[in-house]
Amino acid sequence: MQTEEKISIIKEVGEEIISEEDLKALLESKKKPICYDGFEPSGTDIHIAQGLLRAININKMTKAGCSFKMLVADWHAWANNKMGGNLEHIQKVGKYLIEVWKACEMDMDKVEFVWASDFVNDEEYWKKVMQIARINTVKRITRCAQIMGRKENESLQASQILYPCMQAADIFHLGATITQLGMDQRKVNMLAREVAPKLGYEKPIVVSHHMLMGLGQPPNTDLKGADRAIELKMSKSKPDTAIFMTDSEEDIKRKIKKAYCPEGIVEENPILEYCKYIIFERIDSFTIERPEKWGGNLQFSSYEDLEQAFGKKEVHPMDLKQSAAKYLNELLAPIREKLQSNKAAQKLREEIKEFTVTR
Repeated sequence: MQTEEKISIIKEVGEEIISEEDLKALLESKKKPICYDGFEPSGTDIHIAQGLLRAININKMTKAGCSFKMLVADWHAWANNKMGGNLEHIQKVGKYLIEVWKACEMDMDKVEFVWASDFVNDEEYWKKVMQIARINTVKRITRCAQIMGRKENESLQASQILYPCMQAADIFHLGATITQLGMDQRKVNMLAREVAPKLGYEKPIVVSHHMLMGLGQPPNTDLKGADRAIELKMSKSKPDTAIFMTDSEEDIKRKIKKAYCPEGIVEENPILEYCKYIIFERIDSFTIERPEKWGGNLQFSSYEDLEQAFGKKEVHPMDLKQSAAKYLNELLAPIREKLQSNKAAQKLREEIKEFTVTR
């Protein structure tokens, strides 16, 4: 595969790439650059942004020739007081997430899962953490608080001050030259780029993927860019505005039916988002089913055509919702079946349902 083709695939993932010139140079110099993503095991339900969308993005990165390392950030979640600060519970959630991605057809032959808990006995890892901490102020580190779902002005625990230093160190310890995380992780990735030359490392290229919206009406605020994306993103803490990997057909229909989807509005429209980032990634043709008296069925072979028709009010919101719910269920049904027939996944799911969930 030629470099330009690889870049084209990666640009499908990256809502922002810092920088495209660096990416091109890397792809021309390294046959299989190491790409990293990390996840904090938290919560007892996995939504489609965590499950299906992540599998889609990682498969694209490996298709573009990247060697992918996925960090199970169990110690980071522990530092962030997730799951009541119970490390064993956090680790079981991490194991369940891996089973979900298997069911989502993530290309596991091209992905290596690395646990943060495997780092903790490595003196070299803690040297990296300490080096990053030593050359930064507390103020600079707390500017990265949003990577933990926190705000800069929050009263942070001492363990949470350590978290960004650990996450930046993860990149160097894994030997990653590309960080492929959500826009909410942008600040720590920029921290890693700042400190890399000071510590003798190559600046990592930042490929920030889009964060899927929740189903509710977007709030009226002045936030922009990454801050706005974080404000809008799907959240487990708002279950009626999120589609979970194990939601039934009835659940999906109910949630989609009451979702925000104003007629003719294509900006910040969650139903169109799910069509773009999820449905059209897995299907070749999208059909709007309508009675003949309302013009009959409409068929779209690309998301762009669907968006244009909706913007012109040629597609009614309710018709779009019904079709989106149908396709989402068709995508999730085989995943639900795989998880139900997977004894290890079922055992983990039953266990974690009883765990305490903390923000």
